[in-house]
Amino acid sequence: MNYSSLTQKIFLTLALCVPVGQTAFAAPPPPAFGTDPIIPVSHPYGAAEGAQQAVDAAFQQARQTGRKVLLDFGANWCPDCQILAGVLKRPAIAAWVDQNFVVVALNVDRASGPTAPGERFNNNVDIARKYGVTIKAIPAVLVFTPEGRLLNGDNALVLGNARTLSGQAIVDQLNEWAQHS
Repeated sequence: MNYSSLTQKIFLTLALCVPVGQTAFAAPPPPAFGTDPIIPVSHPYGAAEGAQQAVDAAFQQARQTGRKVLLDFGANWCPDCQILAGVLKRPAIAAWVDQNFVVVALNVDRASGPTAPGERFNNNVDIARKYGVTIKAIPAVLVFTPEGRLLNGDNALVLGNARTLSGQAIVDQLNEWAQHS
């Protein structure tokens, strides 16, 4: 066997192995949303009570599973929140989301009483404030590593206009967050 032939075989072997190694560790791609309309969820958020315990449990589960934590701040009267929930609840999307995130839907609807300066909501906004985020509009989505590092502080409101986005655009944004490390 001559040197040139050996070099070609080594190069070909490496070229074939590298893509296999890369795809073996890549996260599965998100499913296509399809052309069906988004079906809004009429009451995606539960009671405001117990939110901190739900967040604590989500981080514990994330540390055990290696998934990210997705905190969805919203209110049941919010049409964009209902649309976002409709995308998250679609069966194929929900299965993919569950592989990548531990999701907690947090009701921030205004309770009786004062709000902090610059805030329109006063339920559970203290959870976002702990991470340096002020909830000024909803839905607001915060994504964290299992260790609690905020990954999307600069674009927490990017899904705030969910009514104007396609289902696929919402899924693509979730996928972008899923790829962060």
